[in-house]
Amino acid sequence: MNLRRILNLAAAFAAVATSAAVVIVAASFAVYALAKSYLGEAGAAAMVAGVFALIAVIIAWLATRKVVPKAKRGGKLDDATLTDRLVDMAKERPMVALGAAAVAAAAASVVLIRNPAVITAVLSAFMAGKASKSGK
Repeated sequence: MNLRRILNLAAAFAAVATSAAVVIVAASFAVYALAKSYLGEAGAAAMVAGVFALIAVIIAWLATRKVVPKAKRGGKLDDATLTDRLVDMAKERPMVALGAAAVAAAAASVVLIRNPAVITAVLSAFMAGKASKSGK
């Protein structure tokens, strides 16, 4: 491959990435404007986050649905803890793990926005733990 071809591919990649970013911004604004009249500003923002988290999960599923699982190791899978299973799944299918993390983050942000008492409890627990460490 010569330098001109590499530069043309880089320019094409940049153009596609820029177009995708513009489409995402326009779509998020459209979802926000539609949901704002029904849910208010905070609800519309949560709806935008939820919609795009769902899109991320779908893209992750599409990217990983043809994955052939690796041969299992010598140990039994039944003896593994839940944490071990989740770590193994994240190693085998990182896009699915990323999508699941995005959905969990969106759900956590919706809960925190809808219930400010949770934020207060978390902050007070954090401050109490910090105060007990500084006294030692």
